[in-house]
Amino acid sequence: MRADAARNLDAILQAGARLLDDDPSTSFTTLAAEAGVSRNLVHRRFPDREALRDAVFRAKLDAIDVVLQDARLEIAPVEVALHRFVEGIIAVIRRYPINPDQMRSDAESYTRMLDQRERVATFIGRATDEGLIRSDLPDGVAPALLQKIIVIVTFQLPDHDPARAADIAVDTLLKGIGQN
Repeated sequence: MRADAARNLDAILQAGARLLDDDPSTSFTTLAAEAGVSRNLVHRRFPDREALRDAVFRAKLDAIDVVLQDARLEIAPVEVALHRFVEGIIAVIRRYPINPDQMRSDAESYTRMLDQRERVATFIGRATDEGLIRSDLPDGVAPALLQKIIVIVTFQLPDHDPARAADIAVDTLLKGIGQN
């Protein structure tokens, strides 16, 4: 793909993620204007909103796969892997802010998302086994808290770069919000 074509596709996918999250019935005219491309270009690439939405899902999931690989959840020191993961995920969510719950409409995307979440849950289990996370929490609570903290920090601190936002998210996960 030519560089300009890749930039246009990326602009369409990012605009699609933002707009379709707010309004799944967003017109291609609005989307094209937001992406800075022609309506015809959007239609040539995507026959309908569902095709665009599914492409946004794939782009987001592909980006998350890269984050999971780069974080080295299975082998890097737990604190390092946790920070790498959180920093990377914050950047992905900001790039493709479409709500993951929308992936339920596409079985393949939803299955991929659940597999990714399982990898994170397995990593959280490793962090628990190594004593970084409390072991007395009910099953599923720590991964759910991590997910919620990431979303809150991502959108409540839009002026923070992903590394600084990750510092806050990881610190909050590991130490809570108390004075101690």
